[in-house]
Amino acid sequence: MKAELNGNVDSESNHGGSSRDIMYYIGLDVHKKTISYCVKDASNQVHREGTVGATRPELDRWIQTLPQPRIMAMEATIFRGWIYDHLLPHAEQVKVAHTLMLRAIAAAKKKNDRIDAGKIADCLRCDFLPECHMASSEIRDRRRTLRYRHLLVRQMVQMKNRISGLLMETGVSHNKQRLHKVGYFRELLSSNEEIHENIRPLLRLSRETIVRCQKTEYALVSSLERDPLLAERLKRLRTVPGVGPITALTWAVEIGDVSRFRSVKQTISYCGLCGEEKSSADKVLRTPLSKQRNKHIQHVLVEAAKLAPRQNHELALIHEKEKQKGNGNRATLAVARKMVAYLLAVDRRERDFVPAGGHSTAAA
Repeated sequence: MKAELNGNVDSESNHGGSSRDIMYYIGLDVHKKTISYCVKDASNQVHREGTVGATRPELDRWIQTLPQPRIMAMEATIFRGWIYDHLLPHAEQVKVAHTLMLRAIAAAKKKNDRIDAGKIADCLRCDFLPECHMASSEIRDRRRTLRYRHLLVRQMVQMKNRISGLLMETGVSHNKQRLHKVGYFRELLSSNEEIHENIRPLLRLSRETIVRCQKTEYALVSSLERDPLLAERLKRLRTVPGVGPITALTWAVEIGDVSRFRSVKQTISYCGLCGEEKSSADKVLRTPLSKQRNKHIQHVLVEAAKLAPRQNHELALIHEKEKQKGNGNRATLAVARKMVAYLLAVDRRERDFVPAGGHSTAAA
C-alpha cells in the first residue's frame, strides 16, 4: 500500500511538473492607444485573447494575469521601443518581427487586430517569426539624438533655400556664394534698397532659425562625441580615411553591435550599398540599390565616399578603376563598400586603422 501511495505521489508530481513546463506564446498587435493580444500554447490552443490599453500602468496590470513561462512577439512599429523595454523583464524572451517579412498577415483575405495577434503568436510558436534586431536602450537613446540632429540639418537647408527664394522672387541681386555668411547677410539687409519691407521680417526670421539650429546641432554632436559609451569607439573609427565625426557617429549608433554581422557582405547589404537579386531558372535580374536598408547610414557613407579618394591612395585607385568603366556613381559605391570593410575591421579588432603600407613596414 505504501509503495502504491508513493507511486501515486510521484506520478502526480511528475504530471504537475510537466504542466508547469508548458511555454505560452503571446502575439501582440501594437497600435497607438491599444494592444491586441493572443495567448497560445505549443498545441495551438488559445488560452486568452483580447485588448489592453497601450500605457505602462495597464500593461503592468495585464502582465499579472498572464500564465508563465511566456515568450512575446510584436511587429516593428514606431511604438515598439518602450513596449519592448517594459515587457522584457516580465518574459523569457521578447521578439520584434520584421514587418515586411510577415507575408502571412499582409496577404490575408480577412485581416483585423485579433487575427493579426493570433498569426504573430503562430509564427512565434512554430519558430517562423522573421525576427529583427533590437539594439540596446543605450544605443537607441543615442541614435534618437543623432537622428534629431539630421532633422535640424534638413531644417537649416530649407531655411537657406527659403532665403534664396525670397530674394529671387523679389528680384534682389545678391552673391549666392556669400549669402549665408553672417557679415554679408547683415550688410545686405542694411544697405540694399532693393529689398522690400514686407520680406525683411521673413529674412530675419529665417536667419535666426538657421543660427538657432546651428547652435543646437553643435551642442548635440558635442554631447555625443563626449559620451563615455562612444568616445573611444569614435576615436578609432575616425582613423579610417574619409571618416569624419558625423560618419563615425552614424556608424556607431546605427550599426550598434558589430558582432551581429557575420560578414562584410551582410554589413554592406544592411548599409544599402548593393542591389536586389531576383533569380528564377536561368533568368537573373539585378535591380538598383535596394530600398530595404538603413537609409541614415547609407546617405552618410555615400557622401563620405565622395571625399575619401582624396585622402587615401588605395581608395583613389578603386574609384579610378570603376570610373574607367563609365559610371561615376558605381565608382562612389565601390569606395563606400571598401570603407564599410575598413570600418567593420576597425570595430571588430578594436584597433586604429593601419594602411596597407603600414602593415608591410611593420612586418619588415
